[in-house]
Amino acid sequence: MAPLKNRRFLLVKRPEGTPSPSDFSLVEQPVPAAPEGGMVVRNHFISLDPAQRGWMDDAPSYMPPITLGDPVRATTVGVVHESRNPDFKAGDWVLGLNAMEDYSIVLPGGFTSAIDVTLVDSPSRYLSAVGAVGLTAYFGLLEVGKPQAGETLLVTGAAGAVGAMVGQIGKIKGARVIGIAGGADKCRRLIEDYGFDFAIDYKGKSEAELSALIAQAAPQGVDIVFENVGGVVMEAVTMNLAQRARVVLCGLISEYNATERVGLRNLWQVIVKQATIHGFLIAGYVDRFAEGGAQVAQWIGSGQLRADEDIQNGLENSYDAFMRLFSGANTGKLVLKIA
Repeated sequence: MAPLKNRRFLLVKRPEGTPSPSDFSLVEQPVPAAPEGGMVVRNHFISLDPAQRGWMDDAPSYMPPITLGDPVRATTVGVVHESRNPDFKAGDWVLGLNAMEDYSIVLPGGFTSAIDVTLVDSPSRYLSAVGAVGLTAYFGLLEVGKPQAGETLLVTGAAGAVGAMVGQIGKIKGARVIGIAGGADKCRRLIEDYGFDFAIDYKGKSEAELSALIAQAAPQGVDIVFENVGGVVMEAVTMNLAQRARVVLCGLISEYNATERVGLRNLWQVIVKQATIHGFLIAGYVDRFAEGGAQVAQWIGSGQLRADEDIQNGLENSYDAFMRLFSGANTGKLVLKIA
């Protein structure tokens, strides 16, 4: 039998604006051995997320930049291949922060947890509905946005994995939900599949036109904003805040590939409306993942919550799959299946 190989999707150059194929390299190396106290995980599913683009830049962030020549950092679900860690044995399913590669070394104390795949229809669910995506929506909206029945919630990037779940959770809590997405098909899905009350297509519209459409949908202003996009979309939303609105700032995907960032040029509206902007990272809620995951799973089981996944296949397709995030081609939580 031929020896196992470890394919690794390496970052070899820092992207300038939109990543290009030459920024990466797919290489084959020997499968590593488990270090003392650690283990080797055979990755089966890789989460593809906008945050990875930020990690590619040599810039201050909540995590250090990916070192050139290393594989692209990613959350993965996989099976323990070899273990020298007494808490894990070969064959255990695990979730952890690893990389876009077939086999990952997990050092002692690494961010890895055992998962029970018998509780879900696919192990990939731990990268979507009952993983960081679903819990970002759950804790970001409920703990920061604090929706009350009858309030108006506006979600940008609403057809994305997080945004779609935010809107549905808002409906469960009795909010009136507006979604902003790109394209007629995504707007249709917001209404028909996810139960949003209004859907606004931002494509081809100026900031003024977009602001006017938001005003029509929310004549009394928006009480809660779950912001995933930034840029011109966020500026249009900011012109329509209600008094004491709460803005949950979760992402700025419109600016991740920008060489010149727009920022928020009408920040003064936050003063006028006595609003608050709260930066949100799911990392602050790790100790409550079991609580949130149980509730999300219950909502899915009862049919109150729908969580779609966009499964792409093959580590050799890493670049094309990753770029679906920025073209808007993905139709749910973007996951790369490699085993």
